[in-house]
Amino acid sequence: MDHDQQTYAIIGAAMAAHRELGQGFLEAVYHAALELEFERHGIPFEREVELKIGYKGRVLSVTYRADFICFGGIIVELKALDKLTAREVAQMINYLKATGMQRGLLLNFGAKSLECRRLVRHFQEGT
Repeated sequence: MDHDQQTYAIIGAAMAAHRELGQGFLEAVYHAALELEFERHGIPFEREVELKIGYKGRVLSVTYRADFICFGGIIVELKALDKLTAREVAQMINYLKATGMQRGLLLNFGAKSLECRRLVRHFQEGT
């Protein structure tokens, strides 16, 4: 499946969950609903994935936890906020940098319409 088709499939599943639930629920409700939508749409996923952080060739004792990893390489983070801010975007950038993954989706269910931010990290020497 093409990379854009993968992110579109994830966004489509999120739109279905948001259409059904609307705004106002806790993040955990959207997690559970999105898991069902991923299954329904045949989207491979892992939930609550521990992300290890490397530092100077070693793995640190602290970790991040991603809401979902889809298609084996797309980090999906859910929020239930009035709107996404630079803080959530920075968090996703850190997840991508820590894991070496290139693609991430921020999905905000807290607004009247589903808010989606697609982030793509381009690697440079030494990053």
